[in-house]
Amino acid sequence: MGILRDHPELALFLCLAAGYLLGKLRVGPLTLGGICGTLIVSLLLGAWAKVQISGDVKTIFFALFIFALGYMAGPQFFQNLNRKSLRFFALCGIEVVTVVAIAYGLAKGFDLDVGTAAGILAGAATESAVVGTATESIGQLSGLTPEQITTYQGHVATAYTVCYLFGLITIVLYTSQIMPMMMRINLRDASRELWEKTRGSSGSLESDEREALPGLVGRTYLVTTADGRTVGALESGLGDRITIESVKRGSVFLHPEPGLELTLSDLVLVVGRRANTIEAGHAIGPETPGVPGLDSPLATKQVALTDKASDSITIDQLQKANPEFYKDGVYVTDVQRGDQHLPANGETVVHRGDVVTLVGARSGLNKLVGRIGAVVKNDATDFIYLGLGIAAGSLLGQIVIKFGTVPMSLGTGGGCLISGLLFGWFRSKKQTFGAFPPQAATTIKDMGLAVFIACTGLVSGPQAWPLLKEYGALLPFAGIAMVLVPATLSLIVGRKLLNIEKPLLIGAIAGQQCSTPAITSVTQVAQSSIPMLGYTITYTLSNFLLPLTGPLLVGVLGAGS
Repeated sequence: MGILRDHPELALFLCLAAGYLLGKLRVGPLTLGGICGTLIVSLLLGAWAKVQISGDVKTIFFALFIFALGYMAGPQFFQNLNRKSLRFFALCGIEVVTVVAIAYGLAKGFDLDVGTAAGILAGAATESAVVGTATESIGQLSGLTPEQITTYQGHVATAYTVCYLFGLITIVLYTSQIMPMMMRINLRDASRELWEKTRGSSGSLESDEREALPGLVGRTYLVTTADGRTVGALESGLGDRITIESVKRGSVFLHPEPGLELTLSDLVLVVGRRANTIEAGHAIGPETPGVPGLDSPLATKQVALTDKASDSITIDQLQKANPEFYKDGVYVTDVQRGDQHLPANGETVVHRGDVVTLVGARSGLNKLVGRIGAVVKNDATDFIYLGLGIAAGSLLGQIVIKFGTVPMSLGTGGGCLISGLLFGWFRSKKQTFGAFPPQAATTIKDMGLAVFIACTGLVSGPQAWPLLKEYGALLPFAGIAMVLVPATLSLIVGRKLLNIEKPLLIGAIAGQQCSTPAITSVTQVAQSSIPMLGYTITYTLSNFLLPLTGPLLVGVLGAGS
C-alpha cells in the first residue's frame, strides 16, 4: 500500500489495466466497458490505499479527451445542422431538458448535495464526459471550502458509477427488446423493409454480408465479338462504366486511344467494378489468364471533398458531374466519414469533408483531384493545430456569464469541446492542414477519458461508502427513471408527431443517450445497420449538449445553496 501512495503513477496505470480487464466481462448482451470498469477499480483502490494525485493531471487529460471528442464529431455535427435533421434534434432536446429537470427535482426533493445530483445526471445519461464538466464546475463554485469541494467531487464519481450500471442495463434492454414490442414490429424485418425502400431495390443489409471484394478489378479478354469496334465506342456502349487500360496486338503493346480499332485476337485489359467488367466480357470475347506486360499500374489517393458542388449528392451524380471519372477511368472504392466507412455504391450520398478513396491511372487522378477536393495529409498529427485548439478551448472556458445571480461558464471541458467541434469542422473543409489521424484521435480520446476517470476514482474512493449508505436505494431508482422517462417521451413524440421510421427512431433514441452498447445491441437484433442512420445524428448532437448539462446543473444548484 505504501508503494502506491509514494508512486501514484503506479496506481494510475494499475487502475487502467485492471479496469479495462473488468470491463471486458460479459453478462448476456451487457459489458461494463473499460471506462466504468476503471472507475470501479479506482474507487476501490482509492478507498483502500488513499492515493493522492494532482488535480492538474485530471484537467490536462480531460482537455485532451474532450477536444478529441469534439474534433472527431465536428464535421458531422455541422453537416447535420439542416432542415432534414431537425426532427431528430427534437429528441436531443427532450433528452437534455428531461434529465436536467429530473436531476434538479431529485436534488430538491431529497436534499441532495450538488455532487450527488451531478453524478446521478452523468450516470443515468450514461455520458462519462458529464463527470468531467460537472467535477470541474464544482471546483469553481464560490463559498465552498476545499474539503467540501473534494467531498462533492467524490460524490460525483460514486453516484455516476451506481447510476451508470442501472442506466446502461435499462437503455440496452429498452431499445433492443422492449421498444420493438411496444411498436409491434419485428426489428429485423422492419429494418430490411426500410433498407429496400430507401435503396429502391430488393437488396439487403445483413450483418454478416458484404459486397464481394475487391470491388474494383482488372480482367483480360481476347477480342472476338468486339472485332472492328473502337475503344471509345466499346467504352461508351457499356455506359462508360469500364475503361480499357491496355491493348496487346501480337507482341506489340498499343496505347488505347478512343479511336483505336480493335481487331480479332487482340488482348485487352479492362478495369472497372466487378459486375461491369463481367458485362464487358460479353461484348469483347472470352476471358484469358493474366498476360505478362499487359498489366497497367493504378494509383490510389485519398481525397477530401471540398468542392461545394460535391456536397449532398450521390456517387453516381458526382461521377456524372465530373467526366474525368469515365474519361480517365477513375473509380471510387471507399467513402470515409469521420471514423466510419460507408459503402462506395452509386446510391451513397457524399458530403463536403468526406474522404473518398480514388483508384485509377495517375494522370487521370491528378486532374480529378483538383476539381473535387484535395489530397488528404493525415500521416502525422499536426501538433501546432492541436495545441492551438486546446489553448483556444481553455481560454473560452474561462469566460463567465451571469444569468441573473447564476454565474455560468463552460469550463475547460466545455470550452475544449466547442473548440474541438470548430477546429474539426474547419479542418474537414480542406484537409491540407491540421492533421489529426483518426487512430491518433481515438487513442487520445480514449486514454484522456480513462486517465481522468482513474484520477477521479482514486481521489473519490474515501467518500464512496458513506454516500452509498446514505442514498443507496435512491441511486438505482434514479438511474432507471432517468433513462425510461426521456426515452419514452422521445418514442411517443417520434412516432406521433415527427413520423420517424421505427428502426431509425430506435437508433435515434440510443443516440440521444450516447449509448454505444445500446446501438450495438439494437443492430445485432436488427441484423442491419439501418438503425445507425438515426443514431449518428442524435449521438453527435447529444455528445455536444450533454456535457454542457453538468455545468448548467452545478451552476443552478450552486446558486441556490
